[in-house]
Amino acid sequence: MILLKTKEEIELIRKSALLVGSTIAEVGRHIRPGVTTAFLDKIGEQFIRDNGGIPLCKGYEGFPAALCISVNDVVVHGIPGDLFIKEGDNVSIDCVVELNGYVGDSCYTFPVGEISPEMQRLLRVTKEALYIGLSQCKAGNRVGDIGHAVQQHCEKNGYNVVRELCGHGVGFKMHESPDVPNFGVKGTGPLLKEGMVIAVEPMVCMGSKNVKFSQEDGWTCRTKDGKPAAHFEHTVAIGQSGPDILSSFEEIEKL
Repeated sequence: MILLKTKEEIELIRKSALLVGSTIAEVGRHIRPGVTTAFLDKIGEQFIRDNGGIPLCKGYEGFPAALCISVNDVVVHGIPGDLFIKEGDNVSIDCVVELNGYVGDSCYTFPVGEISPEMQRLLRVTKEALYIGLSQCKAGNRVGDIGHAVQQHCEKNGYNVVRELCGHGVGFKMHESPDVPNFGVKGTGPLLKEGMVIAVEPMVCMGSKNVKFSQEDGWTCRTKDGKPAAHFEHTVAIGQSGPDILSSFEEIEKL
């Protein structure tokens, strides 16, 4: 069942989503060669709790950390640990926060120092795909319109979108209906209505779209061919005339 939100509830979700953006920005200030992903996770968790939030990833179905931190060929759900960040890496920080009972969700992929032109292009196209998908987030459209727009932009640039993972409804819980795939057919899927809040999150591979999940931890999702991936995400409310983006990259991109 798709749960619609009131205007007041959307404003409370916005506060949660903005805290997510501030958390990612705080973590981003510390991303540099030589730090571990566990160090970054500790900074993120402390910042969330210091600002009255709850890091919802921690303990979710056994996930052990506050943030999902995914490096290079890890598409999503990277578990922070003793991995050292290196010059030329790309590092995605995916964060979900509950604040005053409402949930925000966002992700940003950071370049570490000087990255290759190929990696720069992957990050640029993935972020472009996010906003192209968001442009379809208006009442009267369908979920398939979002996925189709994301898929078309990525594929025309020579990239592939992951099929096994998708965006989702969000706000009262971390994962709500509907699923929001990054591929699809125009005019198909659930109808978008004013009051719906969803997370749109292109997960884009430089090479093949095929992924594999770690049998050791059950979480880490990597590209099968070992090529890099990128991931950007916003929480957005469906508006009558267009999207109301509730999360923000503004603080992040001031870094």
